[in-house]
Order: sequence, then structure tokens, then C-alpha cells
Amino acid sequence: MEKISKQALYQLKADRSEALEAAEKALNEERMDDHAAKMAEVEGYNARIAAVEKTLAERERFGGQEGAGNPPAVEQEPELKGYEAAVKSFAAAARNGFRVDKAETAPTGHMREGSDPDGGYTVPEDIVTRIISLREAKESLLGEVRVVNVTTKSGRRTIKKRGQHQGFATVAEAARFGKTATPQFAVLSYEIEKRGGYLPVTNELLEDSDNNIAAIVEEWLADEARVTANNEILAVVQAKAAKDLKNLDGILSAWVGLGSTFRATSKLITNDDGLLWLGTLKDGNGRYLLTPNPADSQQLRLCVGPHVLPVKTYDNDTIPTKDGKIPMILGDLREGVVYWDRRAFSLKVFDQATIGEFNAAEQDMTLWRGSLRDDCTVRDDGAFVNGCVSVSAGTSSGGSGAQEPQG
Repeated sequence: MEKISKQALYQLKADRSEALEAAEKALNEERMDDHAAKMAEVEGYNARIAAVEKTLAERERFGGQEGAGNPPAVEQEPELKGYEAAVKSFAAAARNGFRVDKAETAPTGHMREGSDPDGGYTVPEDIVTRIISLREAKESLLGEVRVVNVTTKSGRRTIKKRGQHQGFATVAEAARFGKTATPQFAVLSYEIEKRGGYLPVTNELLEDSDNNIAAIVEEWLADEARVTANNEILAVVQAKAAKDLKNLDGILSAWVGLGSTFRATSKLITNDDGLLWLGTLKDGNGRYLLTPNPADSQQLRLCVGPHVLPVKTYDNDTIPTKDGKIPMILGDLREGVVYWDRRAFSLKVFDQATIGEFNAAEQDMTLWRGSLRDDCTVRDDGAFVNGCVSVSAGTSSGGSGAQEPQG
């Protein structure tokens, strides 16, 4: 039972201020785990302070001091922890307009992120974890690339690139050993950038339950984060000069060109248009070249000459066909592309803003601006081929013994 007195209340507020200062220091130093732990302490102090203030108010209303005749001390509600505590804190912040105030006036106690003057309200770590889980639950190119979690706004990483070893040379007795090939290393740099957008919400949403408020924001941020990552990954891949593969002979040439260094872990990535084009190809005996993998019927494989290529398809929204060019990405994107994930989201509210024809004040709605922080860079451009096939190629010979695609 919390001791009920004004002195105890003052002490709790002092302890909360110390925790806030420690949290802000950890955030400025980008020690995100320490920041999250300190903010959890702040939430605990907020709940205890609210309970003590409520009890003191009840005592004043009954006009008595501590002792007989006063109402019994109010027991605290069970302390929420983890995700449940984050949801309660997040919903309270949403109803407060995601304002970044001092703890005396803001029940959530959340602060601006680091030195970013426009950072807004920092989404709690437990909510972020849920957002990341939802982001990965839907179709995403993040499963194809190397995802690296970072805690700093910029940095450098040294990586070991794949390479073929040359083996030892023959050495005569008493002769000097020659220099052997060494692993190839590269230094990758990243610079985290902020990306954001808006979500119009009705003011009635704030009257909904804590869980529903959190669920709506989680789904919105997860979908936006997923599509944002897809776009960035495609931008990195398409920054490499496109190669018109033309037909199956071109696909075979690109596949062989990857070399044994990457072929064992490579695949052909295309969209629904590519699935349709590949699905019409037949060999000289009329057998389809694109077939399910006998070991896993959910996986497709393409027989091209002496090679069998694993095939992964995405919908046209994820990987669009542009200018009549069907995307045919070959290689190992995990070796070729790095997505640097800061795992940080922030929110800000605008109730008087106008964007295009949308006027928040006139329509009695609110604009929530969400932002995330990430970067995407090339890791090894030799690990993939940015290929394509013209739509008109569907009317020409497939090559490699293939007949004309039917239909």
C-alpha cells in the first residue's frame, strides 16, 4: 500500500523528475534500451502519483486528517507491465494530442527524440515491436534482403564479401611461400533519414478503447513501414543498370553470369505479370517449364537448360511493371542489399491543418503525422542482376528449347 501523505507525493514527483532526466540523457546518447527502461519507470511513477493525488483529494473532500472517520485508502490498480502498459500510455498520449510536455502537465511523460526539433511523440518500444511484427506479417521485400538494426543516426560497418578462394600454390623445398588470396572486405556507410505521411482520423476515435486506438495506429504504421521499405529496396535494385533479358536464353545467361559464388543461394524474383509470362513457356515436348517444387508445392521453380531456378513472385503493387518491362531480378538480394532499420517511430497531431482538399477543422477530423527512420544501401552489386523482359517478348521465341508462350 502506497503511503498517503503530501510529503510522499513530493518525493514521488522528485523521483519521477530524476527518472525523466536519466531517460532524456539516455535518448540523447542513443542508448535506446536504457531510455525505454527509464520511461517504464516514469510510467510507474505516473500511476503511483495519480493514486496518491486521488486519495488526498478524497480526504480533503471529507474534511479530515489521517485517522478515524476518514475513507479507507484506495488500493492501487494492478500495475500494468510490458505491452499492456505501453498501450495504456499510448492511448493516453493520443487523447492528449501526442503533446510532448513536461511530466507535470503530460500524463505520459514522453519527450522529443534526441536533437530532432520536429520529432514529436516517440512511440513506446513495446508498440514498436508490435508494429515491426505486423510489418513482417504481410508481403514484404524485407524478407529478401539483409536487415540490420541500428541505434545511431549514421555509421559504418565492415563486411566480408563472398569470393572464390584460389587455394595454395605448389612450393619447392626450402622455397618461400607465395602470397595467397585474402577475403574481400568492404566498408558500408549508412545515414538514417526520416520519412513520413499523414493519417486522417475522426475525433470519435479518441473515445474508443485503449486497445482499439493502439491497434489502428499499429496497423497504419506497419503498412506504411512495409511499403516504404519495399520502395527503398526496389530503388536500390533499380539503381543498377537494367538488363533486358529478352527471353529464356537471356535469363540463362544472367543466371550463369552470377557465378557459383551466388547461384547456390539465388532465385528469380518477379511479379504477377512475370508469373503469367513464365507460366506460358513450354519445352519442345509441350511440358511447362515453370512447375511446383516436388518437395514444397508452394514453391515454384523454372527449368532453364541444365539449371533449375527457384522462383519467388510478388504482386504487381509490390513490384510494379513499368514502361512495358516485366521485372526479372536474379540473384541473392540478402548479399546484395542492406536495409538499415532504426526501429523508431514518432507521431504528431494537427487539428487545423489543410492538405489538398482535406481540411481537418471543417471536417471535424484530425491529421496524425507519422514518421519512421531508416536507410537502404547496396551491399554487393555483384550479387544480383536488375533484369527485365519486355511484354512484347511474350510473342517471340523463348529460347533454350522453349516453344512460343501460348496465349
